[in-house]
Amino acid sequence: MPRIYIETYGCQMNVADSELMFGVLGREGYVRTDDPTQADVLLVNTCAVRDHAEQRVLSRLGELKQYKRPGDVLGVVGCMAQRLGERLLGRVPQVDLVIGPDGYRGLPELIARARGGERAAAVEFKTWEHYEDVPPAREISVLAFVTVQRGCDYRCTFCIVPMTRGPERSRKLGDVVREVERLAAGGTTEVTLLGQTVNSYADDEHDFADLLRAVGAVPGLRRLRFTSPYPTDFTDRVLTAMAQTPVVCEHVHLPVQSGSSRVLKRMLRRYDRARYLDVVAALRRAVPGIALTTDIIVGFPGETEADFRETVSLVEEVGYDDAYTFKYSAREGTPATRIPGAIPNDVAGERLERLIAVVRGMARRKNVGLVGTAHEVLVEGKAKRGDLLQGRTRTNKVALFQGSDAWIGTYRRVRFTGTTGSTFTAWPLEPAGELAVVG
Repeated sequence: MPRIYIETYGCQMNVADSELMFGVLGREGYVRTDDPTQADVLLVNTCAVRDHAEQRVLSRLGELKQYKRPGDVLGVVGCMAQRLGERLLGRVPQVDLVIGPDGYRGLPELIARARGGERAAAVEFKTWEHYEDVPPAREISVLAFVTVQRGCDYRCTFCIVPMTRGPERSRKLGDVVREVERLAAGGTTEVTLLGQTVNSYADDEHDFADLLRAVGAVPGLRRLRFTSPYPTDFTDRVLTAMAQTPVVCEHVHLPVQSGSSRVLKRMLRRYDRARYLDVVAALRRAVPGIALTTDIIVGFPGETEADFRETVSLVEEVGYDDAYTFKYSAREGTPATRIPGAIPNDVAGERLERLIAVVRGMARRKNVGLVGTAHEVLVEGKAKRGDLLQGRTRTNKVALFQGSDAWIGTYRRVRFTGTTGSTFTAWPLEPAGELAVVG
């Protein structure tokens, strides 16, 4: 049987798409391998949000091509494939296939054609495509990503996603619920709903509040997460549904991008600083103790030192639990490339260093305050280093602790004993009632 290797870069949506591709090819007799040297078909599932991500892929393709034997296929799929299309075939002669996010259903046929010597690109948008009849092949049964929305209709000036994922479209609520029911019946207890602006979900009959309530009522489901929401799509209905649905976790990733209203306007974000802070306050009223993380871009064209200081002050005012911070990366075809006032790389780099220091300092202070408290964690697997297990709280805090491998996939109570600033060391609690769970 042919062996398939997929290497995934980028966001959770790409992880879910890789599971989908394993499902498509599994129906055709392909067997998954984690060793590229043993694969008959090698696919790289790509991200196009930043230039650095694309450069990593190009470098990796140079490494993977050495594993190709006569008759083997090397393909690039996902957002970078969609963005570059046939240009990628010319740029990397060893690549046989280039397939965008709406073309995965055709993988078996395109692979067969590639084995016959035909190089092809399939990058057409298909607004009807939700892959409803393709069960994803997931590696971990207790956790699952469920895509509920594909594409994006927002037009942030810095963002390539509308060009790589196409227009926004949502799955039918009933289809999502049936998928989660199947997962729960198979032992999945935590589900993350995925969408580019997930809380703008709408299937013509239902909104995101309806979806949260419906999925949250699935028997056997213990935790429900979602990412990434858009700040101004947190309607009162959504906030109420979050507050009234017990399985919804107390964590929201709330991208801000900048703390300056002037920069936000140039980014074409649909809020200013004050409106964003109103959303933060509304979330904290609806879900007391909620943890907030965010995305921030520094060095956007025209950003002044005063604009940057406004971003720093917003970070301090909100008090994020963590933040993903980036230097602005120009993306071909996006409106931001035409905005004057490019920021020198060294200036953007220095601002990024200052911002990271503030974010890390605030996160560390918050986490130090949690040392000694007890929490329920879902044991996700082995830690990357050392003979430890890794677990995650409802508020998305990661803890490392000693325990049996038999605990993987189960819920345990632990007490935080220390912190590196970003993760925690912990000690399993026995008996279970030793300390009150706080998050």
